[in-house]
Amino acid sequence: MIDLKKYSLELTAEFKNILQYWMTHTIDASLNGFYGSIDNDNIINKDAAKGLVLNARILWAFSAAYNFTHEKKYKAIAERAYLYLLNHFTDKEYGGVYWSVDAAGNMLSNRKQVYGHAFYLYGLSEYYQATQDPQVLEQAVQLFKLIEGKSFDKKGKGYFEAFARDWRPLPDLRLSEKDANEKKTMNTHLHIIEAYANLYKQWPDQLLRERIIQLLEVFNDYMIDKKTGHLLLFFDENWKEKPDVISYGHDIEAGWLLQQCAEIIDDTVWIEKMKAHAVEITKAAAEGIDTDGGLWYEYKPAESQLIKEKHWWPQAEAMLGFFNAWEITGNENYLQSSYGSWDFIKKYIRNKGRGEWVWGINEDHSVMSEKDKVGMWKCPYHNSRACLEIITRLNCKNDKQ
Repeated sequence: MIDLKKYSLELTAEFKNILQYWMTHTIDASLNGFYGSIDNDNIINKDAAKGLVLNARILWAFSAAYNFTHEKKYKAIAERAYLYLLNHFTDKEYGGVYWSVDAAGNMLSNRKQVYGHAFYLYGLSEYYQATQDPQVLEQAVQLFKLIEGKSFDKKGKGYFEAFARDWRPLPDLRLSEKDANEKKTMNTHLHIIEAYANLYKQWPDQLLRERIIQLLEVFNDYMIDKKTGHLLLFFDENWKEKPDVISYGHDIEAGWLLQQCAEIIDDTVWIEKMKAHAVEITKAAAEGIDTDGGLWYEYKPAESQLIKEKHWWPQAEAMLGFFNAWEITGNENYLQSSYGSWDFIKKYIRNKGRGEWVWGINEDHSVMSEKDKVGMWKCPYHNSRACLEIITRLNCKNDKQ
């Protein structure tokens, strides 16, 4: 039996430790904002570029921390992130936000990646909850309208992936070199619906609700493989799949997150559909669990090749995804898997003595030392959110007892 009180206390401590690391080590007092790169030994690269995803996720994480704890120190960090995004990432000429700036805050990559805009919206809506500043809500609403105006596919539903600074089409749409160069991706759609649902909690607009439902339809109709339970990742504009890898982390993340989005709009039909999907997706993701309790990164079906790495974020999502499946089904095996993920994190992913979590480990449990602990993608989002979600759910259970 898992001791739920112990689990809650451990995750509460971890939640505070993660946030404390970012407050202690990442603030760029010289050039403003937050450092763009810190390695596993806490050595700062003061010349590193600063990414939209990094800063938007900091905005969300510390806003959410304040909304949960009401501790002013978290709100101060959220305000720092908000102001930095507003003053350095905002494109005043063409609208939207840049993908990256240099260390001094000057525009570096001016492409308009819709994935990044979704995270900025996610952060803005959470920051509005913390501040109740009408200007912040207006910025969030205008960003929603911008995404709708520039990215929404009126013909085929869903959202196009990326644009040039002036919103013209781009030949290369990829978030990273490992991605397929396709017009629509599961990953971007997952984070758009996440952001839209978070905005809906603060601004229950009818069009916004309709778009959330359309996104649930997109996942139901195109992105969830009914045969395997895995998510399909890349598509052309007409939803023709472009086969690629199985991403165990995205599987387990989508399972609980799509259900939560349906719950936020309080649509009983979609809640039941997404609960059923959550269980099936979680079963599929469990294929990637190793004997040590860690979740493998990816699998390439065409080559029957397992990518034998265990990155930080799939472990966080597994912790929460399995917990969610336990809540739906009452099956104790899912709760065991959730705690097993946490146990794996404690053994191998936490950067012992130096704070935060490492990027990941190799097959032999050695740390992926070439990957930074803070960077364009490595942020206090997956891990702090998993802790916060499970703590909140456990607290609700305690309150009902």
